[in-house]
Amino acid sequence: MLFKDQLDFVTQHIKKNKLRVFMTVLAATMGCAFLIVLASVGFGLQDSIRNEILSDENITKIQVFGNDQFTEEQIHEIKSIEHVKTVLETITVNASGHSFFEDRDTLSDVYVTNMQDFEQVSGKLAKGKYPTKPNEIVVGYHFAQTLINDAERKIIEEKSKKAEAEGTFYNGSEEGYKDSLIGKEIELALMPRTEGAEEGEKIKYTIVGVMKKPSYDWMVNNSIYMDKEQKPMLATNLAATGNVKEDDMFLSEFNIFADSMENVKSILDKLKDDGYNVYSVTEQLDKMNVFFLVLKIGLIFVGTIAVLIASIGIFNTMTMAVTERTREIGVLKAIGASPKLIQRLFLMESTFIGVIGTLIAVVISYIISFVANAALPVILEAATGEEAFSKSDITFSLIPWQLVIIAAAISIGVAMISGYRPARKATKIDVIQALRQEL
Repeated sequence: MLFKDQLDFVTQHIKKNKLRVFMTVLAATMGCAFLIVLASVGFGLQDSIRNEILSDENITKIQVFGNDQFTEEQIHEIKSIEHVKTVLETITVNASGHSFFEDRDTLSDVYVTNMQDFEQVSGKLAKGKYPTKPNEIVVGYHFAQTLINDAERKIIEEKSKKAEAEGTFYNGSEEGYKDSLIGKEIELALMPRTEGAEEGEKIKYTIVGVMKKPSYDWMVNNSIYMDKEQKPMLATNLAATGNVKEDDMFLSEFNIFADSMENVKSILDKLKDDGYNVYSVTEQLDKMNVFFLVLKIGLIFVGTIAVLIASIGIFNTMTMAVTERTREIGVLKAIGASPKLIQRLFLMESTFIGVIGTLIAVVISYIISFVANAALPVILEAATGEEAFSKSDITFSLIPWQLVIIAAAISIGVAMISGYRPARKATKIDVIQALRQEL
């Protein structure tokens, strides 16, 4: 029997029982679509959290814990590790930086570091350049926004009260200095973070660069960054206030930077083997991947139950097909058809139902996924009143090709298994009894 004839045999029965086959395909479609859409939630949430972690500008940073300072020998040893980009020492000044410009002022954190290493790690600035002279500084992206005068402070206070009454928050983005700060000179006074401390003497600095915008919208960076050559001058300034001990003037933090995210893990393992207490945000990815792997397996398992329920319909349809075509089976056997051929014919029919159901389910699943990602943020915003939902990049549903392959394999596999027993039953029909059956 040619393959074309086998297809004709299968399609002939399908055409004769369109409604029954349609309902069976519909059940298979619903089961497979439920499996894909349910599992897509796990894939979507994993993708959202992964993107959130990867959007961190310090994704290649390895933090070093402990109060011990690195020696030059240790820094050289760490830099010699393969794929280590640099070792950056960031020194936090234990005082608030009070900056003055025209009739405006602002309070900032002040950091001292090696500008060459800092440039290597931070990359391109939003504006300007990195300092090349002792009196030059780089400021955070929001430094100009926070540089306000007394009149603007009152306006911000009024807007904040109004926003609070409405249940929202005002960040002061409409106020602040609106022109470019590049090349402008400010006066900086340090105020030690001790009780009863007074501001130190004002030091003049020229702004030559502005840092990039932070990765997250809620972050505000109005810090001041200067070269470590300024450390002695800052120490003298703080000592003049008489409120700060020498050991409490500065806080050092060492961070190691890899040349790419893919090499962070190997550097982490090497440093831990050498006895360093280190941590990287990429370690969250490993824990997250394990969690979502278990979650996705659970969701696929639950979805498979729906496919198994749909398989009952396929089993019933195929059992009825064997019963209705007993005489045809008898004729086939009489003209020499082998049991394997008869079994194949009925397996082809059950597989056809599974394949058509799966194809339709995949199309429907992608449509549902698209609609869910577009509609859910709007629904959540309407329900909660939070605009953050509509502005966020949360993916509620994601259907990768791997999920389609897994769902198709389960759906088609279950369909074939459902048709196996009726197909075996067809091979055991007695030829004489089958031919005696009335049409």
